[in-house]
Amino acid sequence: MENLQQDTLQLSTGEFNERFESMSSLLHSFAYNLTKNVEDAKDLFQETAFRAMTNRDKFRPGTNFKAWLFTIMKNIFINNYRKKTKANTIMDSTDNLYYINSGSVVISNKAESNIMMKELIHMVEELDDSVKIPFLMHYQGYKYQEIADHLGLPLGTVKSRIFFARKELKELIRRRYTSLNA
Repeated sequence: MENLQQDTLQLSTGEFNERFESMSSLLHSFAYNLTKNVEDAKDLFQETAFRAMTNRDKFRPGTNFKAWLFTIMKNIFINNYRKKTKANTIMDSTDNLYYINSGSVVISNKAESNIMMKELIHMVEELDDSVKIPFLMHYQGYKYQEIADHLGLPLGTVKSRIFFARKELKELIRRRYTSLNA
């Protein structure tokens, strides 16, 4: 019976406003701590005050008033954050969602890499056939043993020739692109 009477008890409007006023500086600080922005903190405080006033009948005397207000403020902040996050998400039902959601405006231009690749192919073509053929086969994905079997060479010879082809290409690239190393 006593619990029912306590549940029906409410703070008077004046007492509620007085308690709220005593907490206002703490609420302002907490709002700024959440938002990290003075104007957003003012808005959050104002929204908290409005919600607390309109829902004051839900506060039960004998419970922690400060915790009640801080919970209201925190929930408003979280809800606003979620709304902002949803508002910043671009949804597109087309097949190519990656590009619209990536936020990137970069357009790739492979001209430079294509030029370098053509130059590299030309350098490989200049290699002696004895090292060029095993190197190209290895580049195409053949295993050392497959190359050795196909060319009728010992495995060690194939590995050496590929090594010497790489070494020669590195030297050609180094000479060709000395300005890049500087």
